[in-house]
Amino acid sequence: MNSIEHIEDQLKELQLQLGKHELYNVLNTLDDVQLFMEEHVFAVWDFMSLLKALQQQLTCVSVPWVPIENSVTARFINEIVHGEETDINELGIPKSHFEMYIDAMKEINADTSIMMMFLSHVSNIDSVSRGLQDLNISDKTKEFVNFTFDVIKTKKPHIIAASFTFGREDIIPEMFLKIVKKAEAQNNKKYIKLNYYLNRHIELDGDEHGPLSLQMIQELCGDDDDKWNEVLFYAKESMRKRIKLWDGITEKIKNMVTV
Repeated sequence: MNSIEHIEDQLKELQLQLGKHELYNVLNTLDDVQLFMEEHVFAVWDFMSLLKALQQQLTCVSVPWVPIENSVTARFINEIVHGEETDINELGIPKSHFEMYIDAMKEINADTSIMMMFLSHVSNIDSVSRGLQDLNISDKTKEFVNFTFDVIKTKKPHIIAASFTFGREDIIPEMFLKIVKKAEAQNNKKYIKLNYYLNRHIELDGDEHGPLSLQMIQELCGDDDDKWNEVLFYAKESMRKRIKLWDGITEKIKNMVTV
């Protein structure tokens, strides 16, 4: 068993918890999807922040340019940046996946104002935690984002890559597609942007970015046991934070139903 296989084996229990999470039983209507996206958009945004932190660590983004230490990891991260930050939307226009997500939220009348207000007040890495404090979002969403930036502040590429790679919500796009199709039939309307985003997410994560991320971790850790131990620790913590994020969204959806 190689190091990646060992980590994936150690994560099975947490993956099982994610796969059987109560969230998947309460997500049933387009209203549920709206509320989910209003919270989850913060995880989409901080994923992009992890991505850019990796690019800063693994490539030369300063002037004058100098050769970087590892061209293999630089290529991995640049390929992922290309797909996540400058993908092509359903109209053939270059957009980041975050922007596509915002467009999909608007299409189904989900509220984007809290995220946009937050972004207008974020000026540097230290302003993130302050900016989150007074937002009307779940405390568990705030905790998730704060953990992400604690990871970024380590400035250790293998740790950032661990949080970037593990604990993704693979089940969510497939589930959303079923709910969206049902809502389209009920409302006699097509949600083109949301469908495109979900299908693109499945395609890139499964076929390209997932495997690239694993190769990047392999390259970053090499034969360093300490690095592999840190990767495992942060992979587990990232998945635990993802579970708590799901807990917070589940609670909000259930409260919306009972009000």
